[in-house]
Amino acid sequence: MSRSPKGWKACAVGAAAVGALLATTACEPGETDGAGSTASDRPSATSPAKPGATGSATPGSTGSATPSGGSGATGGGSGGGSGAVPACAAEDLSFGTTLEDGKGEVPKHLLITVTNAGDKKCSVYHYPHIFLGDYAEARYPIDVYEDSDPKAGPVTLEPGDEAYAALLASGVPMDQYETNTITLLLHGRELGSDGSEPIGVDLPRKVAFDDGARVTYWTTASGFALDFIMSS
Repeated sequence: MSRSPKGWKACAVGAAAVGALLATTACEPGETDGAGSTASDRPSATSPAKPGATGSATPGSTGSATPSGGSGATGGGSGGGSGAVPACAAEDLSFGTTLEDGKGEVPKHLLITVTNAGDKKCSVYHYPHIFLGDYAEARYPIDVYEDSDPKAGPVTLEPGDEAYAALLASGVPMDQYETNTITLLLHGRELGSDGSEPIGVDLPRKVAFDDGARVTYWTTASGFALDFIMSS
């Protein structure tokens, strides 16, 4: 950027008498005026967008969500860094549940499946927040199996890929609540955060939940998830 020559002292010229020689003082360099870049001269940094897509779904076995706006997080926003895989937007996912108990057994072992139904690779974080029944009247969120955390970061899904979370309905036979619907919220990047609006997901049948209910972290290995609940 060009600068005006304010840092140079002005030349002073003196005259002695008519016909005398002009005497001049040489111009010498001085200090700069201290002017720096203005705000418009400085590059502006834009923080990466936080995932915060929100979504809702009509309850169903697939439970695919229709977003109400946002970029997702926390349901499907930008990755938070160059080359990072974006969080899955609720609108790009479908959900389903299967009952893992045999015929005639008390239904309490369930597998939640999430499928990347979009056309781009994306990630799901931590574990699903699970509430019992319709969200407007939902019971407390179900606790998580802390030991099921793979500690390998988010689960990244190519288009068509699936991830799983196992859900144990009953562990302590008290304070039971029967329902054939759960409400699922995607986890955001930060542990404990929400990454979507409530998504209604149907269960294969009515199931009695109690205070011993637990859910696992997302994993691409369904057997790994089921190991945490099948012994209970």
